Amino acid sequence: MLRRKPTRLELKLDDIEEFESIRKDLESRKKQREDAEVTAAGEEAAAAAIALGTEHKSREQLINDRIGYKPQPKAGSRAAHFGTFEF
Repeated sequence: MLRRKPTRLELKLDDIEEFESIRKDLESRKKQREDAEVTAAGEEAAAAAIALGTEHKSREQLINDRIGYKPQPKAGSRAAHFGTFEF
């Protein structure tokens, strides 16, 4: 295997400026993303607080409202279970 002298890498001013501009761009994108997440989380928390604060519904009722399910009340009499037959 042939040995050679190490090559020298020179860092130019243009390279440093390019690095700084890319780094600032990435940081600004990250900050915007974090701000959007914080805003979305705040809106969700506010919506949940409004839903829980104005109406005291159970978790099951909230889910049913969200999906549009309206359960029918169950009949408790024997006549409802067996038609018109009486025992």
